[in-house]
Amino acid sequence: MLKVAMISTGEEVLHGDITDTNAAWMSALFFQRGFPLSRRTTVGDQLDMLAKEIEHCSLTADVVIVNGGLGPTTDDLTAQAAAVAADVGLELVDEWVVAMEEKYAQLGRVMPETNLKQAMLPEGAEVLDNPVGTACGFAMQINRAWIFFTPGVPSEFKKMTHEQILPRLESSYANDSAQECIRLYTFGLSESGIGQSLQSICLPDGFELGYRSEIPFIEVKVFCPQGHQQTPVLVEAIASELGDNLVGHNQPLLAAVGELVEGKGHKIAIAEQYTGGFLTSWLYDDERLAGFISQSWILGSDSVIEGDAKAPIEASLSMAQVARDKNRADIGLAIGAEQDGYVVVALVTPEGEWAQQVATKRRYSSRDYRYVLATLGLDMLRRWLEDKPIFGHSESLQRIAQVGN
Repeated sequence: MLKVAMISTGEEVLHGDITDTNAAWMSALFFQRGFPLSRRTTVGDQLDMLAKEIEHCSLTADVVIVNGGLGPTTDDLTAQAAAVAADVGLELVDEWVVAMEEKYAQLGRVMPETNLKQAMLPEGAEVLDNPVGTACGFAMQINRAWIFFTPGVPSEFKKMTHEQILPRLESSYANDSAQECIRLYTFGLSESGIGQSLQSICLPDGFELGYRSEIPFIEVKVFCPQGHQQTPVLVEAIASELGDNLVGHNQPLLAAVGELVEGKGHKIAIAEQYTGGFLTSWLYDDERLAGFISQSWILGSDSVIEGDAKAPIEASLSMAQVARDKNRADIGLAIGAEQDGYVVVALVTPEGEWAQQVATKRRYSSRDYRYVLATLGLDMLRRWLEDKPIFGHSESLQRIAQVGN
């Protein structure tokens, strides 16, 4: 079996100052294309440690991707570490010097002399073009492994991976294990509950189930051979078990609702108290949804309609109705203030109005609870758009009152 390893470099990655999105992206991509990683490590900006890790991977893997450390500053040590691991010297690659000078000339600037460092590569290395930035990649064989050295800037790394590295792997190594991952997003269920309900599902050879919990969603992942004829039947059986708690098929809830709203053309008005604009900000992450928001109001926790202080459901329905009417929208969505530990989420549409008063059964941080309530509101909208019961089952929320069916 082909062994593929990845080395991420940089103190900022090692110490968590930045999230290593490159490694996560490449791991998923290589898995889907039939080159799953067998090892992934992170090394700081230390020449000896990086050289030793490159040498170790060159003896234990067939393919190694080294990401980062190709810049012009003194802490960019990858090329030097590669030379140490291969026991060769560094040489100036004139063709890349010319390429960098042309890039700077197009910007009307003169290339700084410090950039020459980016053209100092291990002797015998093959240049990998970088049309986006000034750091060229390079490839070389060390011991048993082909090692590809790539820039850390995500846009540059992804382009080089797609255009230079994957084509080489696919032409050099037999690959009959390409996989795909079907993602089913749920809201309102627990991981253990989902696992229990899916016990009766019989998986064909080569299929696996995985789970990913990230508040407030549980993602069910179906790993399967690419294009397998049994995949649609199996996915349908799993979706049936998840019921109307399934909020997105191969797309998260936000994208699923964006698609539905775009198809219907409904304008939305929002009024928020407890969530303080969280729902509105989240909706703007989807360009389609953003285009259908007529107006959003953020109200203080004491902005309760006069006379409704003891009637939180009526107050939240009034907020949704007023927001809808004042802004000539089709849909009004409101999240009320917290009262005695409970919050009301209300939905008003041309076909009716619904509201539910809920409290959490578990302890959330303030941000997570706002996320849960915003998701509850968005899920109510999804259910109405899909002509499903507005009130769903939730294992983490307690509903004490509701209006509508």
